[in-house]
Amino acid sequence: MPASTPTVHVSTTAVEMTQIVLPTFANNLGTVFGGQIAAWIDVCAAVSAQRFCRGPVVTASMDELHFLRPARQGMVVILHSMVNRSWTSSVEVGVRVDAEDPFTGVREHTCSAYLTFVALDPEGRPRVVPRVDFSGVEGAERRWQEAEMRRDARLKMREMRRAAEG
Repeated sequence: MPASTPTVHVSTTAVEMTQIVLPTFANNLGTVFGGQIAAWIDVCAAVSAQRFCRGPVVTASMDELHFLRPARQGMVVILHSMVNRSWTSSVEVGVRVDAEDPFTGVREHTCSAYLTFVALDPEGRPRVVPRVDFSGVEGAERRWQEAEMRRDARLKMREMRRAAEG
């Protein structure tokens, strides 16, 4: 990236979003649909990416989504997202999802996800994104390195899919 590329402090990308698991979001077992959680994750992460890029972004990928615990009807789902790393025109955002019992306040980790967004210019083409400033953030180096490992894995999977398609 050119030296003139601006930096954005990671703290400005923090998003907290809450949702109540209403009956329309729950399956016949009374737990939230996985697709609904995925949609909430995408929205929460997109807000972080837009705050970082200060412009339009599109979702390029969402890594594997494994559900650790269910969120039941009536519970509050809390999503936290933040940018983990940026490259030339893309940015990775991490999202943590917790389910809270509104009567006891007990929270349980439901799932986590990593999404990649691409920033777009006014013509809809990828554009250069800022660099992430992690100054004063504990665990920043780990987040940076892990994001690079996930990106490498995503690119390898993309190559494998393309090779399989012929």
